[in-house]
Amino acid sequence: MDLASPPRVVLVTGVARDLAGRVVRRLADDPSIERVLGVDLVPPKHPMGRGEYVRADVRSPLLARLITQAAVDTVVHMGVIATPRDAGGRVVQKDINVLGTMQLMAACQKSPGVRRVVVKSTAGVYGSSPHDPAVFTEEMTAKQLPRSGFPRDSMEAESYVRGLARRRPDIDITMLRMANVIGPSIRTVLTDYFRMPVLPVPFGQQGRLQFLHEDDAVAAAVQATTGPVAGTVNIAGDGVLSLGQAVALSHRPWVVVPPGAGGFSLWASRRLGWAALPSDHMAFLSYGRVVDTSRMRKELGFSPAYTTRGAFDSFLAARRAGDRPEQHADEEGQ
Repeated sequence: MDLASPPRVVLVTGVARDLAGRVVRRLADDPSIERVLGVDLVPPKHPMGRGEYVRADVRSPLLARLITQAAVDTVVHMGVIATPRDAGGRVVQKDINVLGTMQLMAACQKSPGVRRVVVKSTAGVYGSSPHDPAVFTEEMTAKQLPRSGFPRDSMEAESYVRGLARRRPDIDITMLRMANVIGPSIRTVLTDYFRMPVLPVPFGQQGRLQFLHEDDAVAAAVQATTGPVAGTVNIAGDGVLSLGQAVALSHRPWVVVPPGAGGFSLWASRRLGWAALPSDHMAFLSYGRVVDTSRMRKELGFSPAYTTRGAFDSFLAARRAGDRPEQHADEEGQ
């Protein structure tokens, strides 16, 4: 467990979205942290405690000036967008996720005061395929590389983080590969799937699913900011659910659909009037993904409060109560 000096001035990106806003509030509640800056192009609608909102674009080289002028020593990159609908289209989404991360890492490299960088990534970088191992460790790579969408963006973004680590070995870096975030107030493509009136289930596939409760996603980011340095670390709740178990727990009617992206999307759009499911999500439902969390506990010193089943139950309880979350998730959106 690699200890680092505690943060004094923290900059958090993507604060217009719920998870990042909650991270800012948690950090602002820590009296040992002198200042917390929340950066986004869109002003947050939620409170940020004593956190300060700064209108800035992570894609702008001017961000380096802000980091230096504010004497930022810790940067928490939550400003990645999971779904095109949150960004205004796929082109903008990729631009923010990839170019934004590249510019932010360049800003950190130029700023002599930065000592720690925390990056929220996704377990989606491991992909989902029939050739996957039973469990992915942090040293493993995808058996079938993600070809598009947020997982592909995250792979490119991670390369810029590794580049920063090579050029600035004095900066402590923790990269959080989060499992699918779910809970009572977060909205993702996955939660939209389980809200469908009839669930399309790929024929002959029983993917193993692993979830992370939204509260644990926030807590993990805070721990990575104030706790030990862990490098690249998987973050997920204990246990797994098969797709069949999750569908049964949802108490939604379901129907078997043809395997493969084309058949699944075509059926969902024609029969339910539902937008086509992104290919990475279809692969996830078909083949699942499970990550090893030993490093999360040993190196990061973090244990989620919710298991995979507990996180899913929390989402289902809110759904049955008629909750309709307003925020779209900024995790991988699976």
